[in-house]
Amino acid sequence: MPALLFLTLVIFLIAGYPVAFTLGGVAIFFGLITVGMDFFSLLPMRIWGIMNNYVLIAVPLFVYMGVMLERSGIAEELLETMALIFGKLHGGLAISIVIVGTLLAASTGIVGATVVTMGLLSLPTMLKRGYNPEVASGTISASGTLGQIIPPSIILVLLGSVLNVSVGDLFMAALIPSLILLTLYVLWIVILAFLRPDLVPAMPDDELDKFKGKAMVMQLGKAFIPPFLLILCVLGSIFAGIASPTEAAAVGASGASLLTIIKGKMNVKTLKSVMTETTHITCMVFIILAGATALGLVFRGMDGDAYIKDIIVKAKLSPMAFLLLTMAVVFIAGFFIDFIEITFIIVPVIAPILVKMNIDPVWFGILMAMNLQTSFLTPPFGFALFYLKGVAPPEIKTRHIYKGVIPYIIIQIIVLIIIFNFPQTALWFPEFIRN
Repeated sequence: MPALLFLTLVIFLIAGYPVAFTLGGVAIFFGLITVGMDFFSLLPMRIWGIMNNYVLIAVPLFVYMGVMLERSGIAEELLETMALIFGKLHGGLAISIVIVGTLLAASTGIVGATVVTMGLLSLPTMLKRGYNPEVASGTISASGTLGQIIPPSIILVLLGSVLNVSVGDLFMAALIPSLILLTLYVLWIVILAFLRPDLVPAMPDDELDKFKGKAMVMQLGKAFIPPFLLILCVLGSIFAGIASPTEAAAVGASGASLLTIIKGKMNVKTLKSVMTETTHITCMVFIILAGATALGLVFRGMDGDAYIKDIIVKAKLSPMAFLLLTMAVVFIAGFFIDFIEITFIIVPVIAPILVKMNIDPVWFGILMAMNLQTSFLTPPFGFALFYLKGVAPPEIKTRHIYKGVIPYIIIQIIVLIIIFNFPQTALWFPEFIRN
């Protein structure tokens, strides 16, 4: 019966039905068959448990912070400034986009907003400077997805809730893997600039001559200080133990609003659009979460976790072999479905089994977050690819974007292998902070 449940779910998802309603509908149907009318007595308690989850309040607050920052114009200033700093180097513009993507990820955590913003602002500039279309589109897409793994990441908040682990620990555990990923991104661009400088040309000297002296210092301060202070307030308060992730999210939302006011971009229209978009994104997340909770209730009612455990025992898989199989399944699933769906469909089923196998849930959470990041880049349904194609100039074809992200997908797999083989890359920093 559990196999039939998942087969039905996959059929409806492939057919294109909305994820939230598919999860809920399939759960209700199988719930009535297996549990009966008592299912409707159990389900409200599970949904109420979600609504009472204090940690999940951070989701709308971080979403609001990200959308508000996108409206403030900070991203545009960062891109312009970083482009001028690295402009003399071959590949300098691409490196600047990776660094800005990192700063935006640490400020917002929203992939869609970051990819669209950088696509609109930097892709035309890169093409004008003679950048190869594949390199340009691939770099922007990959840099935009850094919000998946760099704290404060919404996926880490959701994983913390599903895995029942501290979101603060996940934020700290993600720090070193994030730096490794960022370093390899930049290293790839440097290698490409060395091997094929014609693909990543430097900026003209006449543009760089304007960026000197006092004007340079003022522009650097104006571009870097506001987002840096916001990142310091949000992540610093969590790492120092001053605030919980939910409280830090409130600080971030307030700080983003304040920065938008200082920039002179705050008005009724801006506030209304930010609140509307925040509501849409938050409702999508929570409706999917409610449907996934209903599905999880039915799955456990069918003794589905015992069914999977029995399969593992019969297959005689070791904990590491099972974890490796899980990572492979999640990676393949990322080609076709969204990270939120994977988080709420696959993780709740796998998590109890991993706990019984004594696999550290924080380490597993970081492995999942890094793996899920690839779901934004892997064709044919990588959302970052769709976001960029939607704002790209006509000369950028889908094949350019697909080819451009391949090196970055390989880099992400390399980092995933590093974390898998060396768990301390994720676990050392939280242990260091606690001690």
